Amino acid sequence: MAHFNYLIVGGGMTGDAATRSIREVDAPGAIGVIGAEPDAPYNRPPLSKGLWKGEAEETVWRKPELAGVTLHLGRRVVNLDPRGKRLTDDRGTMHTFDRLLLATPRRLPFESDKIIYFRTLADYRRLRALAAPPRRFAVVGGGFIGSEVAAALRMQGCDVVMLMPEAGLGARVFPADLSRFVADYYREKGVEVRTGESMSGVEERAGTTVVRTTAQKEFPADVVVAGLGIQPNVDLAEQAGLQVENGIVVDQHCRSSHPSIFAAGDVANFHNPALDVRMRVEHEDNANTMGKVAGENMAGQATPYTHLPFFYSDLFDLGYEAVGDLDVRQETFADWKGKEPFREGVVYYLKGGRVRGVLLWNTFGHVDAARALIAQPGPFNAGSLKGRI
Repeated sequence: MAHFNYLIVGGGMTGDAATRSIREVDAPGAIGVIGAEPDAPYNRPPLSKGLWKGEAEETVWRKPELAGVTLHLGRRVVNLDPRGKRLTDDRGTMHTFDRLLLATPRRLPFESDKIIYFRTLADYRRLRALAAPPRRFAVVGGGFIGSEVAAALRMQGCDVVMLMPEAGLGARVFPADLSRFVADYYREKGVEVRTGESMSGVEERAGTTVVRTTAQKEFPADVVVAGLGIQPNVDLAEQAGLQVENGIVVDQHCRSSHPSIFAAGDVANFHNPALDVRMRVEHEDNANTMGKVAGENMAGQATPYTHLPFFYSDLFDLGYEAVGDLDVRQETFADWKGKEPFREGVVYYLKGGRVRGVLLWNTFGHVDAARALIAQPGPFNAGSLKGRI
């Protein structure tokens, strides 16, 4: 049994950011990290972005040894006792703590050995080894990860079929006309895009993988890749009796309903003052910034988490940065630059005359300006927003 002043469950970006900020406040404190993956902490965005464009795999490592932490990798926590401040991993080892951070990895919706769920470095390595023509890939999902993986595979010269239930790519984030444009853009790049169609099953038939769809159709694929929605991994929190509602509910200092247990990153449900809503964010900026704040507060600071996270993506030659609440059920106004729409511009998401979200489409370096706009009370309309950013 080992005792740590600070114990972190989750060996990803959030946990690593927390260890670094703890060390800045408390130099001698004992820090332990329990991670389910066998790999030390690394940056996740390059797995579906830069590594496919020639960046070396060595660039992803975050080098946690610089923070002087003890890593327990390839382990899962199976029991958490908040009252006794101890937990047990799947090897039967007990760990005790003064303060605990839950930065647990995301949970997959279902398991299958016929499908690559693209989430980890191991998934990237497996997919990259297969990514060569003439292999045919079925990519399930037209959201954030599905879109990036499909583009990455197509850029390697592979045949790619995309399945999505919506009428276009990124349909939950992009306005309908932009979503349809992106779907057509992918078709121009050689991707077979099947909108309004989901995967209903996959099976091996005479040595061939066959994908069945909700449109009562079938097609062969050498590899199936899932870029599907995920669920927050709250099993430990629920077992420990913590408050859970679309993630682990935390206060402005990232503290859960138990005073010695904190949560941050994908799994944390926090209040954002700029939008005045509770939210849970699954992107790099939130992982790094919230992890840092959680670590500071675990080490005795009182830093409120007021940050409004942003996210970004690369889609072949297109790209974007986005901040705030990009909910297409809100009113949207697109301010396209030049004569050709959908190539460069800004999309504003409004509710009650306030800007709630900003999509910077092929427009970079304006995230802070977008945050400042979201913080303003308005009222705004299309006329007052044209040319604003």
